[in-house]
Amino acid sequence: MSNSINEILEIAEEIQFEKITDHPNILIAAGFWEEERYRAAKICYKFMRMIDDLIDNRKAKEEKISCMEKQLLTEKVNNWINCLDNISSDDPFLKELTDTITRFKIPLKLFHNFSTSMQYDIDHNGFPTFNQFLAYANGASVAPASVFMHLCCLTKKNGEFYPAEFDVIEAARPCAIFSYIVHIIRDFQKDQWNNLNYFALDILEKYNLKPSDLKGIADGHSIPDSFRKVIQEYYTQAQHYEAETLSILNKLANHIKGRYFLSLQIIFNLYQQVFNRIDIWKGSFTKEELNPSPLEIKRNVLEVIGKY
Repeated sequence: MSNSINEILEIAEEIQFEKITDHPNILIAAGFWEEERYRAAKICYKFMRMIDDLIDNRKAKEEKISCMEKQLLTEKVNNWINCLDNISSDDPFLKELTDTITRFKIPLKLFHNFSTSMQYDIDHNGFPTFNQFLAYANGASVAPASVFMHLCCLTKKNGEFYPAEFDVIEAARPCAIFSYIVHIIRDFQKDQWNNLNYFALDILEKYNLKPSDLKGIADGHSIPDSFRKVIQEYYTQAQHYEAETLSILNKLANHIKGRYFLSLQIIFNLYQQVFNRIDIWKGSFTKEELNPSPLEIKRNVLEVIGKY
């Protein structure tokens, strides 16, 4: 590792794990970069989180979203994305964001891919097929992961940043989908309580389940074997993308060194930590069961550092 182990351990000790409670992995991993690159990840993540929360928070309400409201939400998302082309924005947050995109040469395509999935989210409740979920994940999960991968793989010469020579979207995709499937199982209970369902209809129907059946399971009712078989299908898919991620990391080891490769190992291991808590046949799939404590997360990060 090109950075001293003491410096890396100091960064780990400074991270306030107990305060990072909502989707922490990307910020924990980026925290090992130098400050300006970490700040770039943070502001891009904040922008995407702001849009995603706008839609999820509305869906959490019981009232059905009207056609007019869908149109207004879509216009708001499009306006925010279109602002990224305006490098002279008067809004301080958008100004910092557009300056960041320019300085770090982040492809606008990633934000447009994200927007496409957010628009799908506005117009639909769930996915008719698992393949439709994968298409949605290309924007909802792969796009943010690609921003992370892009920032991680930049090289800096004479104060100028240069993008990686390989396709960061393809490099980010396996880990992004692995983490998203893990995320769906981990947040099953919370999502159901917020009127959100990420289990595809074709897989539910395969085991004679309907989306409406999931709320009772989330509320603590007896878990039928049919639901455990749905979890098994998602678990098997996650295993496939986990193996692909390991293959990608082995290839990237020849291109990325030091704290940047470490950050990729950390973010992958943090999702593996949750994945390893999933007990298909005996688990209750509650948030308490599947979410590691801040102390467990910190221990995991320190273990990864110890290996590299």
